[in-house]
Amino acid sequence: MDVGKVRIGVARSDFHGILATPVETVSRGIGDIERILAIATEATAIELIVGLPLSLAGRATASTDDATQFASRLAAATELPVRLVDERLTTVSAQAALRESGRSSRQSRSVIDQVAAVIIVQHALDFERAAGTPPGEIAHPDEGQHNGR
Repeated sequence: MDVGKVRIGVARSDFHGILATPVETVSRGIGDIERILAIATEATAIELIVGLPLSLAGRATASTDDATQFASRLAAATELPVRLVDERLTTVSAQAALRESGRSSRQSRSVIDQVAAVIIVQHALDFERAAGTPPGEIAHPDEGQHNGR
């Protein structure tokens, strides 16, 4: 997931964990966790990935804290593992990809969050395949602040 203040881009991987694809953009607010968990159930998810927006220097920002709090709420609502995965530059990459495909920013608002989510999930899949270990850190229901790791 690419968690923003207004929208949450949702993507999923194929059954074999090789390719990420977009699913939908969920409005942030009342019912967002429930909708995401419904999508996870439909997709028979085994874990949930939430993008962790860090500064280019790797430091926490206000967006980092927001994503961490969202991941904690999500972790409290499900038994699935919720992982926070570094998402630096994914929105920039998503905007560039859409621009290259001929879509303007205005036309792409509803899609850009999904594309960013695809990039986050694909990065996580590629990392796990290469390293042999899951990426990122586990989000815990009782954590509301990023600890700077």
